[in-house]
Amino acid sequence: MNRIERFFGLKGEARVRFLDGEYQVMGTGDFVRCAVTGEVIALTELRYWSVERQEAYANPQAALQRHKEALASKV
Repeated sequence: MNRIERFFGLKGEARVRFLDGEYQVMGTGDFVRCAVTGEVIALTELRYWSVERQEAYANPQAALQRHKEALASKV
């Protein structure tokens, strides 16, 4: 988060369509929430997501946790 974002804050949650290697913002907003932790992720900081589940993740550990949960539910 840069100085201007800290000063003005994030404006709202975006609706996002996750694609392979990129994402499309479908509804205006500045952030998404991590599907595992609920943590706010600024769109400028978004690096991890699942195309299959259409979910965003705050970090690689959260993505791995969700992947393991998905594998366990298939058993």
